[in-house]
Parts: sequence; structure tokens; C-alpha cells
Amino acid sequence: MNILITGGTGLVGRPLVKKLEENHHHTVRILSRSKSENKNEFYWNIAKKEIDEKAFENLDCIIHLAGANISERWTEDHKKEMFSSRIDSANLLREYCEKKEIHLKAFISSSGINYYGTFTSDQILTEESAIVKNDFLAQLCVEWENAADQFSRISDRVVCLRTAMVLSKYSGALPMLKKTVDLNIGSAVGSGQQWMNWIHIDDLVKMYVTAVENSIINGKYNAVADETPMNKDFMKSLAKVRNKFFLPFNVPTFVMKSVFGEMSSIILEGTRADNKKIKSQGFDFKYSHLDDAFKNLV
Repeated sequence: MNILITGGTGLVGRPLVKKLEENHHHTVRILSRSKSENKNEFYWNIAKKEIDEKAFENLDCIIHLAGANISERWTEDHKKEMFSSRIDSANLLREYCEKKEIHLKAFISSSGINYYGTFTSDQILTEESAIVKNDFLAQLCVEWENAADQFSRISDRVVCLRTAMVLSKYSGALPMLKKTVDLNIGSAVGSGQQWMNWIHIDDLVKMYVTAVENSIINGKYNAVADETPMNKDFMKSLAKVRNKFFLPFNVPTFVMKSVFGEMSSIILEGTRADNKKIKSQGFDFKYSHLDDAFKNLV
């Protein structure tokens, strides 16, 4: 299958490209913001609405992973970039597909588990749950998925993976958290009672490959592991696997807000999302429990 990927050099994109090419023998093309001599990389410029049209030749599937980092401080400019890098880019892809009269087998888009809002509750959230708190990230995810749904006119399937915190040894949140623990300053944050949805990078990559190859995968899916610990238990488990101290006091909420501003909400709040829908389609998690994931990664 000929697959075009945005965000192909990022946290998820890099191992996904390798898996699709080496283990599943797909032909993968990467959209890049820098011009390259690599035969599998094609230039695009969202602001100028430009994409190298060679990227669309005999195209079967698009995987849309591109998006500005939500873990940077949310200035007004960065908020606009978070929207543009996800929604404007998806709209640009669709415009080129329509112009070239391409019909896809699948359009697969990343989304966020904050679709339901950023808040703390014991409520179990399924893909059928309504938006509970219509905050900034909920609005971002809704528009993100709406942009993906527009591909239903030109694609057999549209899949959105509402992704939790991705645990990887190379980048993302885990290396930073591991560093605090290794310095023996690991502790809970805020109340420590907020839930932490997560997924191992290997399981997320496998989920994208499944979405490409399994034609029954269609619609919205929570990309989260089975176990959802509270923040205090998450940090305790990380300290334990590293044989380090866990401080008995929490980092105060006001400290997080003063350092990170509005973005601190993704650290201070957390819900419980359910993964039964993707498992009902036959998907099997390799890392269902946090201790197993930590042992593999750290």
C-alpha cells in the first residue's frame, strides 16, 4: 500500500514509518517542511498551501500525525499554531486529494484523549461520551476530528485515534519524569488524585498499523492502556522501578500554574478513558499495565 504520512519524523511517526516499511512492506512517503533529496520525502508548506504533487501519485492511505507540541507554554501564537498545524494541514491534504481526484482506502488521524475536556472525574469515558468540559483542548480535538471527517467523501474509512500520553524512552513526557525521579525529587503533582491515561509507544504504533490494514477499523477510538493510575501512583511506580525515593509531599498547584500557565491543566487534571472499543475489534495490547511498561522503557 502507498501511504503518505505527516509528522513522520516525530515521536510516533519515526517508529511507525520503520514498522510499516520493514515489517509490513508498505511504501511510505513523508511530508516534510524542509526540502530534501530523499526519494521518500516530499515538501509541503501549510502557510503557502503548497504540497509536492508527486506525493499523491497512486496514493492509498494518509496518516495525519502532524501537530505542534501541546506541552509548550500556550501563548496566543502557539495556540494558533496548534490549530493550524492540525486542522489547516488536514484541510490542505483534502483539497489536494480532491483536486487530483484521489479516492483513499483510509484516512487515519491522530486526536487527543482531551476530546472530552480536561478535568478530573471518576467517570469512565467511552467513545460515545459527550464533551464534559468544553475547554481549549476539547475545542482543538473537535475541530481536528471534524477536519478528518471531511475525508469521508473521498475515503472508504476515516479513523481517529484519541491518544493519551505516549510513553517512549526517547522523547515525550517520560524522559523528563524519569529525570526528576533519578534526582530523587519525584513526587505527585497538584492533588495527586488526577487520573493519568497513557499508552506505550509500541502499542500505539501497532494500533496505527492495525488501522491501516484492518478494514473493520473505522471511526473514533480511545488509544489508552488498560490501567489508569492516579498521578501519585504513576510517580510512585516510576520511582520504584528506578529504585529511587518518592517524596511524600506534592508539588503545589500554584507552582505548576505559575511555571506552565494554562498548559498546566494537562498535568493537574485527568480523566479515565475506556479502551474496550478498540479491543472489541481484536486489538491486543502488549503493555496493559504500567509496571510492565516502565520495566521495558526505563
